[in-house]
Amino acid sequence: MSLRTLDDFDFTGKNVLIRVDVNVPTDNGRVTDLTRLDRIVPTVLEVLKKGGKPILLSHFGRPTRGFDLNLSTQQTVNALSQVLKHRVHFATSCIGETAQKAVETLPAGDVLLLENTRFHAGEKNNDPEFAAELAKLGDYFVSDTFSTAHRAHASVVGVAELLPSCAGRLMEEEIKQLEAALSKPERPVLAVVGGAKVSSKLELLTNLITPMDTIVIGGGMANTFLAAQGYNVGQSLCEHDLLDTAREILKNAKDANCEIVLPVDIVTSHEFKAYSDNETLAADACPADSMILDAGPKTVELIKSHLDKSKTVIWNGPLGAFEIHPYNAATDAAATHVAALTKAGKLLSVAGGGDTVAALNSSNAGKDFTYISTAGGAFLEWLEGKTLPGVAVLQN
Repeated sequence: MSLRTLDDFDFTGKNVLIRVDVNVPTDNGRVTDLTRLDRIVPTVLEVLKKGGKPILLSHFGRPTRGFDLNLSTQQTVNALSQVLKHRVHFATSCIGETAQKAVETLPAGDVLLLENTRFHAGEKNNDPEFAAELAKLGDYFVSDTFSTAHRAHASVVGVAELLPSCAGRLMEEEIKQLEAALSKPERPVLAVVGGAKVSSKLELLTNLITPMDTIVIGGGMANTFLAAQGYNVGQSLCEHDLLDTAREILKNAKDANCEIVLPVDIVTSHEFKAYSDNETLAADACPADSMILDAGPKTVELIKSHLDKSKTVIWNGPLGAFEIHPYNAATDAAATHVAALTKAGKLLSVAGGGDTVAALNSSNAGKDFTYISTAGGAFLEWLEGKTLPGVAVLQN
């Protein structure tokens, strides 16, 4: 995919609107995870180095009634200053006289962060007038937020259509890694797809059947596939109304010569609680009064054997209830194996999605993956084969 990039423009003396994602976790107004902020540093520093004035646009949370102090982007200012090692100023609005004055008085070498774009209804609606108000603040527009590229919002698409625009370094890297893993992968290629529900990943599973050699299905959604094969899943999370759909996916995968890997053993418990009493059983032996909370050790070894034969891995979703111990065991073991193979140069590994990143970070395996995407919904939609409006608008 050919995108316009920072290399295509001269920012000397220019105001550069940069759409970033500072929607980060906070506790009492203090940022608790700098990951997303760290990722935007290269683009902002490069704009500064090229003589431009960086003006940062971002949403924060999901405000529903205009201004909400708890969802102000201002609470990220100190953390941004920390990671950028430059002074970050703040404007209490992202449009109008307040924003315009903040842009005009921004000292060279400093950075300006504007207030939450989603405080305005025109953001989500991609309202032309709101987009035009944003565009007044800049000479150029840089999109460095793949995580919102699936949203046709004013600060993602509208401004890009009004100003000379390009992708930032994070956006470039996200697309490069996803293309390497999905569009032109080194084979054999394996996908790990986990999570709670099949219904939330129907399109993903359907789209992955053709390009994948192997798909490992885990988490709650694996229960639906086990039930579709006639296994009793007891009190487990299971979408019984999708059993026919699961059987159809299994048939289509077989026809496409894509191997589906399901749990061969399971870890069950009578309650969804950390360190609850549990037992490991064959996949077809779940007691009627128990629930499946993780894949068992034989399943982990089966997954490892498939990983050992693979050259590319795409990971989205956990293999069990990773949030509560000891039901993180399968996810941690498989992720650690991927990390080791990647570190040894035997595997290209790309992962993304909110639960995925949390699970990989908790296992400490994520740092050795080839690439961890900052995106959730956009990562999924890319894997589903959808056109992302925030990417399409930056293409040559």
